[in-house]
Amino acid sequence: MRVTRRIKLDRISSSTHNARLGNEVFVGPDVIAEEGYILAVRILDDKSSYNMVEDPSGRMIPLRAGDVLAGTLGSRRALKGYAGVVPDSIELGDTIDVLNLGGVLGRCTSSHPDHGRPFSAEVLGAVHVFPALGDRVGRPAHIKDGAIPPADVLAARVPVVYVAGTCMSSGKTAAATELTRGLARRGRRVAAAKLTGVALMRDTLAMMDAGAVAAATFNDAGAASTHAGMTVRLARGLFNHLAAASPDVVVAELGDGILGDYGVQDILEDAELMGLAGAIVMAAPDPVGCWGAVALMKDVYGLPVDVVTGPATDNEVGRDYVHRALGLPAHNAFKDPHGLVGAVTRALEDGRGAGAVAAHCRAR
Repeated sequence: MRVTRRIKLDRISSSTHNARLGNEVFVGPDVIAEEGYILAVRILDDKSSYNMVEDPSGRMIPLRAGDVLAGTLGSRRALKGYAGVVPDSIELGDTIDVLNLGGVLGRCTSSHPDHGRPFSAEVLGAVHVFPALGDRVGRPAHIKDGAIPPADVLAARVPVVYVAGTCMSSGKTAAATELTRGLARRGRRVAAAKLTGVALMRDTLAMMDAGAVAAATFNDAGAASTHAGMTVRLARGLFNHLAAASPDVVVAELGDGILGDYGVQDILEDAELMGLAGAIVMAAPDPVGCWGAVALMKDVYGLPVDVVTGPATDNEVGRDYVHRALGLPAHNAFKDPHGLVGAVTRALEDGRGAGAVAAHCRAR
């Protein structure tokens, strides 16, 4: 017999936001050890760094030992963060780790020196939802509840500015935010998307603050994190959803890197998704990253890069290299947002990016 009990949550992580949890929930012992299910856990330790969690409003709040947190089972493969997986089985009283600021829960397999060990937490139970009005028997909550549906058919025909990078922390979000702001100020209706990565609302909220008329992430489509084999259907569903806001353009960030483990490669290989590309922006930390990213995009995916940004463009040394060796515009999102927006606007208006990609897609 399943026994549920009511508990009070001290913290509700943003990764659970599809479930729209209240501060009090019912939990049960029927924990399903699969990505996307929502657990209640008790934090076991204190940390002096990487010690916050994002709540469903997007606010960062501290986590302390003893806090009861609602989080989402998921995996993570971060080059500059934690790596972790969903355990094969989970029982009440087991210890699990908090893998990211969005409250994704799993077993940490590798930590990072900048963050130390992740928070450890005691599993209190599966959070239950009661779908039918008056239903007295709940079921384990999943973030697919109320999610934007993934799609097999891409109905959207809105041009997309894809913002990709060599790895995490390469300047993608800064570029996406400034592109959203700049294109909106030039009179375009801009929608924003984050197509890959690990659940966190911060990036798309920044794009909303910059003027996006609508924004959505893979987490809105029911995924705690992304990986190969799932991202194409998620991206199609997100673009179809955003098209309802009648945008002129979508700025879409590809979280992590073009060689990472989050399924970016599947999107780059998809003819329909890349056929929407009005421009491709590449963020890179150094000249080697710039050269490698441009070569990889051309030689492996047959895709053009329209402009380079990121730390490699912090000063004239990197920008001169990109101009001279790669024949591409280089504009720093912080120091030269007008130049970045101008380069993307030219690609959108003359069809250079979209035309090159479409020709590639037809040839494959």
